[in-house]
Amino acid sequence: MNIPSHVKDFIVSALSEDIGHGDVTTDSIIAPSAKAGAIVVAKEDAVIAGLDFFREVFYQVNTSIKIRSKVRDSEKIKRGGTVCEIAGPACAILNAERVALNILQRLSGIATFTSLLVESSMGFDVKIADTRKTTPCMRYMEKYAVRMGGGYNHRFGLYDGILIKDNHIKAAGGIGKAVDRIRGHHLLLRVEVEVRNLEEVKEALDSGVDVIMLDNMTAANMKKAVDLIRKNNRDIIIEASGNVTAGNIRDIAATGVDMISIGALTHSAQAADLSLKLVR
Repeated sequence: MNIPSHVKDFIVSALSEDIGHGDVTTDSIIAPSAKAGAIVVAKEDAVIAGLDFFREVFYQVNTSIKIRSKVRDSEKIKRGGTVCEIAGPACAILNAERVALNILQRLSGIATFTSLLVESSMGFDVKIADTRKTTPCMRYMEKYAVRMGGGYNHRFGLYDGILIKDNHIKAAGGIGKAVDRIRGHHLLLRVEVEVRNLEEVKEALDSGVDVIMLDNMTAANMKKAVDLIRKNNRDIIIEASGNVTAGNIRDIAATGVDMISIGALTHSAQAADLSLKLVR
């Protein structure tokens, strides 16, 4: 993977935050010339994501460290399985350990949670997507993890997609006015609008938007909205969002929406339980 420069800068900053002026414990116990081998073990079932970022952390500390992956990103690993083998200077391995694991655990947790929700919606023609509710400066990595879990990426930032939300609508004085202002500035970008009830669905249809997001609706109202939209325009993409869980995702998917966007994929995923152990 060609890791973007801003991600490398993030990794350097994370290492600086953790190591500071030096690892006083490791440097006091282990000789600088000492070599070591280590393995990363899964302490629970997980979907792995982020191995290239994990590897980059070690390379930033010492380029002589060798890492051999036993699984690939997007693959499932069972509890007790070996994720990768590491060999090199012992001090450098321990210096990089925590930052590297923090990233790998975080991303694997996102991939695992995404995979769970994708599997929960199997049988319906619907895509599971993320949102912008990501950890600051980790968006690139976290959205990558969503893809490794079988999900899709929504817009990356404010600059690459138009999404008219409730605050925009309130500021503009209505959906129609907000859409008119957007059309006056952007002709090529797809226009998406967030709606909360059937009246707003009708207003969005009249405005000629490309995507309608059904926000925080019950499954019953969502089905009514989908039927109304399909009756008027079969080309509009319909997205559902808000309070989606593994327990209700099938009910939402059954309404006929094209996409379900879930902020919890990145803001509430539990980190995968992985551990690094020296083996020699």
